[in-house]
Amino acid sequence: MVLLHVKQKDERQFLFEAAGTDSVDSVIKDLVVVNNLQVRILSLKELGKQLALYGPSRNPDDDDDSDEDEKSQQKKKKKARGPFYNRDPTSQRTGEACNPEISNVILKAVDDAIAMVSKEQVLQKVVLTPSMLKEAIQTIRGAVMICYPQGLPSYDPVQQAITGTVSLKELLEPDTAHLWWAGKELMRDKCLRDIVGKNEKTKVVVKLQDKGQGCPAREPQLAQDEDDAYTNAQWANPKSLKSHLHGMATNMKFR
Repeated sequence: MVLLHVKQKDERQFLFEAAGTDSVDSVIKDLVVVNNLQVRILSLKELGKQLALYGPSRNPDDDDDSDEDEKSQQKKKKKARGPFYNRDPTSQRTGEACNPEISNVILKAVDDAIAMVSKEQVLQKVVLTPSMLKEAIQTIRGAVMICYPQGLPSYDPVQQAITGTVSLKELLEPDTAHLWWAGKELMRDKCLRDIVGKNEKTKVVVKLQDKGQGCPAREPQLAQDEDDAYTNAQWANPKSLKSHLHGMATNMKFR
């Protein structure tokens, strides 16, 4: 298997395996899937904390431009607050947080997912796969459901990151993304071994580019990968993501 070191930024990179006989087209599509899952998970680092602290997002369609008399009337109305209400200083979230002890389930699931896609994985030679990252997102989804059994609104950015409806500039389209290596764009109609050679122990540093972007800066490129134990790290075990969630959820019931 050829080891592809996808280096988008210094702090956002990952390893991926592909057979030399794989077409560049299929490799690009697989890499884009991993790239997009990584971007979605990384976006949850701060979003997960905001959800845990301040509850779901406010409806962006709520009209805040009412006249002063109506505003004054609204201020006079007493609002029923939940037992864990925590006012969001940015006013972007409702403040209706869940039990802090339970919200730690969200934070733990997010932290585990962030660790899975971190730069440290490259240093530990852990190869990422779509199934690993999808499993991580599903674990976050389960943690959110424990805290908010009624679910999050569709406009909540955490919900959008989980479902893949979030809009982030680093997300790529599988059919239009470009893959670059050693200053050259890899043509989709070629096989991987036609470009990097037939040695299945080759490691190359590549970069994905969006449509219309030019040639990226070159990186140190070809190397023989002498250690194929990059899947042995603890982060590579997707089942470890479930352990904490399962342990904290056993005594909880959904309404």
